[in-house]
Amino acid sequence: MVTERKFMVDVGMKNLPFPMRVPSKMNSRGQETVSQISIVARIMQEFEARWIDKFIEIIHRHRDEIGTIALKNNIREYLKELNATSVKIDIRYPFFVEKTTPVSKEKCIVQYVCTYSVKATSIDEKPRNMFTVEIPVITTYPGSSPETPGGLFGQLSVIEIEIESGKDIFPEEIVEIADRNALAPIYSFLTPDDQLSIIKKIHSEVRTSVATTDGIKEELARDNSIDWYRVKTSNFGMLHSYSTVISTEKNMWVPFSTYTDEP
Repeated sequence: MVTERKFMVDVGMKNLPFPMRVPSKMNSRGQETVSQISIVARIMQEFEARWIDKFIEIIHRHRDEIGTIALKNNIREYLKELNATSVKIDIRYPFFVEKTTPVSKEKCIVQYVCTYSVKATSIDEKPRNMFTVEIPVITTYPGSSPETPGGLFGQLSVIEIEIESGKDIFPEEIVEIADRNALAPIYSFLTPDDQLSIIKKIHSEVRTSVATTDGIKEELARDNSIDWYRVKTSNFGMLHSYSTVISTEKNMWVPFSTYTDEP
C-alpha cells in the first residue's frame, strides 16, 4: 500500500485566545489582558500534526514574556524546534489606559488595540519586531468652513502608529503622542461639562487629520530610539459611508521624516 505524502509550505495557527501580561508604563509587573495569537512557520517538509502542538507548547513556556526583547528571543526557539526557514508571530490584544476628563477631572478607562509582530528567517539573523497601537481621536472635518459661524465640526479619526525599535515602547507613550496632536482625545466617559468643553473646542479650533498625522511624525522623527515608524490615519466623516486614509513613514524619500543630532 502506497502512502500519499503531504508537503506543506506554511503551517500555523490563527487567533488563539490566550491570557498574557503585557508591558505597561504605569505597572512594572505589566497589565493583564487576553490576546489573540497567530503564528505562521515556513516548513519545507512533509507535514506533521505535532507542529501545531509545538506552537502551543512554546506559547505556554513564554506566557509572561512579551515585549521587544522577549519576542526576539522566543522566535529563535520556534525556528530551531520547528526546523523552519521563517516564522512570523502576531500578538493582538486590548490595552486599557486610565485617562482624566478635561473639566470634571473624572477618571475613565479607554481601550486601545495593540499588536506585536515579529518575523525572522534565520536563527543567526536579527528578527524584525513591530509594535502597533490603534488610537481613536477627533480631528477637524476637511469640509468645515472656519469663516462661517458654526461652520467647524469634527470627525472620528483612527490613528495607527507602527514602530520598530530596539527597546520596549509603552502603549501609554504612543497614546499620549496621538492625543496631544489631535483636536481632542477620545474618552469612555464624559460629564455634561466635559461634553460642552469638547464641543466648544470642535467648533472653535482647527486641527485636521493631515496636521495631526504630521505632528505625530515630527515627534517620532526626533526620537533616536525609533529605527522606523509609520503613521496611518483613517477618517470617518459623518456625511460619508466610506473612510479616507492618509499615511507617512520614516523613509529617505519622505522630507523631514528623520532628524540627526548633527548641527
